[in-house]
Amino acid sequence: MPYVTLHRNGQVYRQEVNADSNLVVLAGVKKFPYLNYGCGMGKCTKCAVEVVAGGDRLTEPNWKERKMLGDKLIAGYRLACQLYISDDIEIKQDL
Repeated sequence: MPYVTLHRNGQVYRQEVNADSNLVVLAGVKKFPYLNYGCGMGKCTKCAVEVVAGGDRLTEPNWKERKMLGDKLIAGYRLACQLYISDDIEIKQDL
């Protein structure tokens, strides 16, 4: 099972998740409560995270991410609501 390491506002959270988990779904059912999120559908960008490590093992950004994040994709940002975690990943989310 993959591990997710989240850096958020000076804190570091590391948690094992089931393969093919969506972090926003897990946050919604209080199984990954550290993540900030909003709509869960790729419309609000409140779940945007900077991928620090493991981004090479993620799927390519979908049309929602390209539309909502634009140039931030080049800087390594992704929408957590659009990601399914199958390998270890390290992300950063500052509010």
